[in-house]
Amino acid sequence: MDTYVTRTGRPLFVDLDGTLIRGDLLWESLFHFARQEPLGFWRLFGWAFQGKAVLKDELAARTTIDAATLPYRAEVVAALEAEREAGRPIVLATASNERLAHAVSDHLGLFDEVMASDRQVNLSAGAKLDRIRARCGKEGFDYFGNSHDDVCLFEAAETATVVQPDRSARRWHGGATRPARLIADQGSVLRGMIKAMRPHQWSKNVLVFVPMALNHEFLDLRMIVTALLAFVCFSLAASSVYILNDLLDLAADRRHKTKRNRPFASGLVPIPAGLGLAAGLFISSFAIATLLPWEFMGALAFYMVATTAYSFALKRMLLIDVLTLAGLYTTRIIAGGLAIQSTESFWLLAFSIFFFLSLALVKRFVEIMDFGGGANRSSTGRGYVDVDLDTVGQAGMASGFASVMVLALYIDSGEVRELYQHPYLLWPLCPLVLYIIVRIWVLARRGHMNEDPVVFIMHDWRSQIMMVLGACMFLVAAYV
Repeated sequence: MDTYVTRTGRPLFVDLDGTLIRGDLLWESLFHFARQEPLGFWRLFGWAFQGKAVLKDELAARTTIDAATLPYRAEVVAALEAEREAGRPIVLATASNERLAHAVSDHLGLFDEVMASDRQVNLSAGAKLDRIRARCGKEGFDYFGNSHDDVCLFEAAETATVVQPDRSARRWHGGATRPARLIADQGSVLRGMIKAMRPHQWSKNVLVFVPMALNHEFLDLRMIVTALLAFVCFSLAASSVYILNDLLDLAADRRHKTKRNRPFASGLVPIPAGLGLAAGLFISSFAIATLLPWEFMGALAFYMVATTAYSFALKRMLLIDVLTLAGLYTTRIIAGGLAIQSTESFWLLAFSIFFFLSLALVKRFVEIMDFGGGANRSSTGRGYVDVDLDTVGQAGMASGFASVMVLALYIDSGEVRELYQHPYLLWPLCPLVLYIIVRIWVLARRGHMNEDPVVFIMHDWRSQIMMVLGACMFLVAAYV
């Protein structure tokens, strides 16, 4: 820490966005507002037309950001604590709105003064420099900053500390002719962007292969390629929604014991980079979808509309959220059938609705458990409270057993007797599915279910054995 202590009485001015915290409070305010008032998002254009200072002021007045959960840079905070212990006057000088700046200052207790944007002035770049010079006179100042807007302040400061610089700030630091320190994170933004895409969740999209498998089209190369393209489309589309979902859930994720480490909640990946990545994934998904039947593109479009509605509003509605999730899983199966131009049976759709509703309820059950006693709608970011735990668990188990009942009725139906030579060989499927469902719920109640239950099934070796046995039963019943 002592490395950063400057033995001088000169005031130290510290930038907030990108310097003191990993992130930008303007972008965060935008997404907080979008989550709170999705239908009022159009108002942003009117505020922006009046100027950036007005936009920041309106957003700060309408949103609440918890300063205690922001992703502070530990090394910068440690440096400021050392300077304060040495008696150095420290000023928070930021282009963020004054409401947010004072909230950060009050939380940290490190600053003697706050300079920030108000409704009239956007305190960045030259405007910030003029305010600092008026404050310091000929005394001079030191400065912590990180971006292109801070270059003029680096030039004017007696000493500059460049924190996780952007391209312009890094270029200035490389050619600086005056004292300049560098504080840079070790985290990889590229690795964070890949993590934000959640490629491990793509395993859920193998559901698009279900119609091809049930039609026994295992050796049809055209159908295999078609199903693979459908899988890629859903994977890219889903990743774009995961990113949007994370941006809308910043506040709730930062209060969660594990989700706070996600790339956006932790500040590893800048919000603008995430928006660009999401847009690229979305465009790529629909570009590939043009190679498939138009009905598939319609299903993909429905999936995107439904998931976007889920991200903005439905995920916070009691029970509507889990019913939507179950419907989205079933949509993947329907889309897989549309891609290969196959019509799915009532039995498959009924089974999938009940089965995936059970898994969606597992997900909510685990989230309520993670928040513990006293969990409420505000802390969970959902429509559930702690007393709902037993109800969610009972509904989930009942839904799982209902899916097995549908499967049993299907096995005894006339359709199965027409499709399979030995339909009685399919009966062991019922206990296999029961095993998967009950085991997941047992693990959830023990607190051992730490990931999406669908992803868990795809990666759990016991569940994989059950699925392989089930596939073998289908093959034996059909061809022996």
